Amino acid sequence: MSKQTVTIPDLGGASDVEVIELCVTNGDTVSEGQSLIVVESDKASMEVPSPAAGKIVSIEISEGNTVSEGDIILYLEGNSVPAVPDAPPASASEEEPASEDSSSAVSDNSPAVDAALVPVAQAIEKIVVPDLGGADQVEVIEIMVSPGDAVAEGDGLIVMESDKASMEMPSPVAGVIEVLHIQSGTSLSEGDLVAEIQVTASAAVPESAKAATATAAVMAPVEAPIESAAAPANETAPPTVSAQRPISPSAVDAKTVYAGPAVRKLARELGVDLARVKGSGPKSRIAKQDLHNYLKEVVKSSAANSGSAGGAAIPALPEVDFSQFGEIDVVPMSRLHKLTAANMHRSWLNVPHVTQYDDADITELEAFRKSLKPQMEKRNIKVSPLPFLLKAVAAALQENPAFNVSLSNDGESIIQKKYIHIGMAVDTPAGLMVPVIKDVDKKGIWELSEEIMAMAEKARTRKLQASDMQGGCFTISSLGGIGGQGFTPIINTPEVGILGVSKLTTKPVYKGDVLMPRKMLPLSLSYDHRAVNGGDAGRFLTYLVTLLDDVRQLVL
Repeated sequence: MSKQTVTIPDLGGASDVEVIELCVTNGDTVSEGQSLIVVESDKASMEVPSPAAGKIVSIEISEGNTVSEGDIILYLEGNSVPAVPDAPPASASEEEPASEDSSSAVSDNSPAVDAALVPVAQAIEKIVVPDLGGADQVEVIEIMVSPGDAVAEGDGLIVMESDKASMEMPSPVAGVIEVLHIQSGTSLSEGDLVAEIQVTASAAVPESAKAATATAAVMAPVEAPIESAAAPANETAPPTVSAQRPISPSAVDAKTVYAGPAVRKLARELGVDLARVKGSGPKSRIAKQDLHNYLKEVVKSSAANSGSAGGAAIPALPEVDFSQFGEIDVVPMSRLHKLTAANMHRSWLNVPHVTQYDDADITELEAFRKSLKPQMEKRNIKVSPLPFLLKAVAAALQENPAFNVSLSNDGESIIQKKYIHIGMAVDTPAGLMVPVIKDVDKKGIWELSEEIMAMAEKARTRKLQASDMQGGCFTISSLGGIGGQGFTPIINTPEVGILGVSKLTTKPVYKGDVLMPRKMLPLSLSYDHRAVNGGDAGRFLTYLVTLLDDVRQLVL
């Protein structure tokens, strides 16, 4: 066994490059050419391959270190003799098994020493366009390297595009780019000279391996699969890229993933775990197109899972043929109905709703309101409990400004409002509308009653303007005239709170030690728990109930 020191090779003039990935760990057995680390400079990322096969004894660097040419990467322990102890050499005759003499014949003077350990003189290799699967005169749309750049075997050199596909041409050898013979816009065919590379690998690359790597450059198209290219008679055609589905991360160990630096960098930018991607190249090497195909499949899968639910990975509801159960009519939804449904759905999915309940004793409020009947007739105005609710909510918003806010779109800040505009939900034949009463805190009961009547009429006759339904700080949704003892109203975003009002009922309630009938109004307060905490909501609802219990406090 021999111990070899593996160092950082020539980086094409770069120094103090950062180690961004360790592809192996102590104790791993690696093959010649297998990636050990990935380093990245301010211009490029590159892999450092193993110069020989063997077992890793110790790794001397870690991710985040900066290294330069000659720095020690690791120590590698390898066999100095290629013979396998448990079997005779492939060239040995079956009739003449290896003897002690024959085994000892391999000495220091023998030429049979492992070629991986013998440095190969640097040489200039011409890189030409490989078989393009029948394509001809394909255009160079991107040059990924420059003269002086250090490239690893499999690194992308150029990107070409035909009328059917985009394809990346990888380098068949590791080395430094000496000359580039093409430029963007050049049209290339099989055999055209692309570049000259000064080979820096420690062992010659077998021609069959180069051919396999070059053939792997033909990749699937961006939009449609490319027709299978006929493989040369002495080669095995690489598998074409097919639709890929996510696989279990445990199915592929991350350190066995074959991918070039450009692909690894793209995967980091896209947030893709390479262990989940199936490669289409030799040894399942992953190309950029494999990443794109994987992401397309993920998007398709997400869309299929979400269906009509609109995302959030919520399974779609099954479609049911109701006509099989009896006679039906299919009535198209109105535009307003569709908009309302979309807004409510968006709010319910995006806002963490919490709802608190309480009953307000409005016995005195109702007595006072009915005492206003002569003035109502004189003014020709109907005063409902709603204007009192508006005034009470406005006072509660002033007392508890945490409810008079909206969240910024980026979720980084809260917009505190200094005005008080309150929306009121109106049930119309066309659907639910929410006109907004502006500056509620500055208006009295009579003025609010007039505006409520005017807005409700405009809503029913569909004469509301867009400005009539914008700028709300809070919403009141009243089902008092319909019935029910409570409900959970959905927040009208970007507001953070909504008050649900149910049907007024007379209940026996203790006032001190006396049990008496009281008019109780059920209230449901829903709030956005991102902006409002439970303490704020409790204080808001308690204060609101106190104001409704004694409306005289509204003038204080």
